[in-house]
Amino acid sequence: MSVSNGREFLAIPGPTNVPDAVLNAMHRPAKDIYAGEMIELTRSTLADLKRVFLTDGDTYIYAANGHGAWEAALTNTLSRSDTVLVLDSGRFARGWGEMAAPLGIKVEVLEGSLRAAVDPARVTERLRAPGAAEIKAILVVQIDTASGVVNDIHAIRAAIDAAGSDALLMVDTIASLGCMEFRMDAWGVDVTIAGSQKGLMTPPGLSFCAAGPKAKAARERSDLVTRYWDWGFRDGGEHYQKYCGTMPEHLMFGLRAGLDMIFEEGLENVWQRHTILADATRAAVSRWAEGGVLSFNIHDATARANSVTMVRLDEVYDATQLLDYAREKCGVVLGVAIGELAGKGFRIAHMGHVNAPMILGTLGVIETALGACAIPHGAGALDAAVDVIASAVPAEENETRIAAE
Repeated sequence: MSVSNGREFLAIPGPTNVPDAVLNAMHRPAKDIYAGEMIELTRSTLADLKRVFLTDGDTYIYAANGHGAWEAALTNTLSRSDTVLVLDSGRFARGWGEMAAPLGIKVEVLEGSLRAAVDPARVTERLRAPGAAEIKAILVVQIDTASGVVNDIHAIRAAIDAAGSDALLMVDTIASLGCMEFRMDAWGVDVTIAGSQKGLMTPPGLSFCAAGPKAKAARERSDLVTRYWDWGFRDGGEHYQKYCGTMPEHLMFGLRAGLDMIFEEGLENVWQRHTILADATRAAVSRWAEGGVLSFNIHDATARANSVTMVRLDEVYDATQLLDYAREKCGVVLGVAIGELAGKGFRIAHMGHVNAPMILGTLGVIETALGACAIPHGAGALDAAVDVIASAVPAEENETRIAAE
């Protein structure tokens, strides 16, 4: 017996739920890629990506997943034997470094923790140490979906500046763009990469680079540039050059609709929605943790991401049993723990096209699964989540009263 019939809830940290508006936008015939409508679609999308990255730099679209954007960022700015410094805080900055090594780039890892954000003071310390002048770029993720951490990009930029380093700051925002505050130019980021399948609410298959002036200058010196990833080629005047070939039309139709939804809601409102729903999730996990078996992976509450929460489960209990119950019996798909955390818990995504009933429903199913699997947990989790949302989103008459007070 199960109660899973009905629409499945996808609560994994990518790919995320695709809105009906995006799916509907994609459900149309192919168009002539050389005609005015497609050229305007490309122009408007590249311009509006700048509005999401908050940059005056140039933006680029690739028919690729996030790993493609990683390679684009590396090959456009670096040369063989250059050194990059990877700021470790989970799984994905290391993965970016692993992408660099076969290109002939030297990779140094500033060792971090699976349970903490990057320490900016350690960044300054390393960049003041011998050999720092060899470091040409610094790779970091804003949110690591494996560990559930958020790194303070503004503080890392300040740490780089404090050391007097001229290294490029490259930031992966795949799990944060369209989910939390990110200000590329104001924070001094030189290259930003992102993907379509999380906060931008579009199916997997598109990735993006945003390049500031310092990064564009570095491209002129790079000896790793290849035609497909090349920003210079994509800056050309022919429409096909924007994609180095055929435009991925239907993904672009979807992306256009996703961006329109973000701007209709308002970018800062999108950030706030994610904050509220993340706070509700964390309130529930805090209550469950009182049972002594579940815990947050990230120790510091201020370093927990607003797009995904990694929950640890005491090794005595089987995370797979809980995940299977939620999916098979209740129709909620939770994220498995990955990398070094595999088998040690589960992940709750609260990113992209997500609202209060989706989060409360997911939390309710987790509590149901905890009970059904006889996993000890504290009580009152749903009440705590509801209280967070009710306090953050008061009724209109209360908003008026609060404003008056």
